[in-house]
Amino acid sequence: MFKKWQIGLITATLLGALALSSCAGAAAKVGDTVKVDYTGTLTDGTVFDSSVGKSPLEFTVGAGQMIKGFDNAVLGMKVGQSKTVVLPPEDAYGAHRDDLVVAVDRRQLGDAANATVGDQLSVMYANGTRGTVVVLAVNATTVTVDTNHSLAGKTLKFDIKLVSVTPKK
Repeated sequence: MFKKWQIGLITATLLGALALSSCAGAAAKVGDTVKVDYTGTLTDGTVFDSSVGKSPLEFTVGAGQMIKGFDNAVLGMKVGQSKTVVLPPEDAYGAHRDDLVVAVDRRQLGDAANATVGDQLSVMYANGTRGTVVVLAVNATTVTVDTNHSLAGKTLKFDIKLVSVTPKK
């Protein structure tokens, strides 16, 4: 026969286990806030980004905070689950666009007018966002820069582990 305090302890333990198992078994859905550990590599194995040794990456699934293929890869994952996905450019940063390679009058560059090939310049776009461009060519009057994302046109591989899911409220 169980004593009253033992029944309370057993009940609390069972309720705690049920609560944990319901969170652990929840699959990530659109609107949920998730935390993931990940490593992103190029097709040659070069690591371009990773959360390993840092805090997990936190984002809201389907909110447009991540590239399309990464967002889609997390959908349906359960806490503790790992997967590897390979994303073609159209599911990552898009194709490299030639129209985003532009020649800029050196006089418009101010302090950056003396940039050399390979330099990365921080720029402010007309819409107020900041970005990074790469200098491709320099001559007496212009500096040619590539305004594409540095990963545009590349196939990306991600190793992803779902660390937590906070359901949409």
